[in-house]
Amino acid sequence: MTTSESVEEAIEVLQQLGLKEYEARCFVGLSRLETGTAKRLSELTEVPRTRVYDAIRVLEAQGLVEIQHSSPQQFRAVPLEEAAETIRDRYDNRVERLHTALDTVGTVETSDDSTAQQVWALTGQGAVENRTEELIEGATEEVVLVLGDESLLTDDIVETLNDLDDGIELVIGALTEHIEERVHETVPDATTFLSGLGWLRGADNDETAIGRLLLVDRSTILVSSIMLGSKNEQAIFGEGFGNGLVVVARRLMSQGLVTARDPKA
Repeated sequence: MTTSESVEEAIEVLQQLGLKEYEARCFVGLSRLETGTAKRLSELTEVPRTRVYDAIRVLEAQGLVEIQHSSPQQFRAVPLEEAAETIRDRYDNRVERLHTALDTVGTVETSDDSTAQQVWALTGQGAVENRTEELIEGATEEVVLVLGDESLLTDDIVETLNDLDDGIELVIGALTEHIEERVHETVPDATTFLSGLGWLRGADNDETAIGRLLLVDRSTILVSSIMLGSKNEQAIFGEGFGNGLVVVARRLMSQGLVTARDPKA
């Protein structure tokens, strides 16, 4: 990635985090300078000089920029780690406020439908990983997880698996020997196996493969597919002993399991 590409990516991310374009450009510009005047910053960022002052005032109010009241005024960005922590704190607070607000709004209506035949879909690796962790954390008896792509064995997933109570059976399969070795190293208390589901990866030129198969307490299943290039992930999941998806998945996942740990497909 070139310097120009890195600058544009940083500006884009800052905008996604709530800064306006000129504010983002000024902050990135100052992060490349020890100190800078409005004139120098305008030249570097192509932000009109009159708008630089407006952007700097906003950045100062958010704790991201320091000002030296000299003539001309000098500006500098706070250290990168401090800026990242400031932004993180602000969004952590907003997320907590959102959680509190949504938790207190109540439910408009409820459904008496059984969950036995319900199947739901999720898109995005972050969302799928969060749901995977939630399902694992809710296990009371057994977790069977098959991983088809090494990128899905994240630090958060590893921590969640290692935090399971000792009384919960943990069985992890992998579609390749390399993934199985990583699982064995990072989750030492798990029983690992090389899955017999290698055919689910499809042909070598396929762009999509099975990402993860998760079976919790023999009643809840999550199945995801992953784009091998972009790592974009989509998943479906269902709950209930009577769910046809769970029945099929239990039978599929039994391939490659040793008899003593077969989830009774």
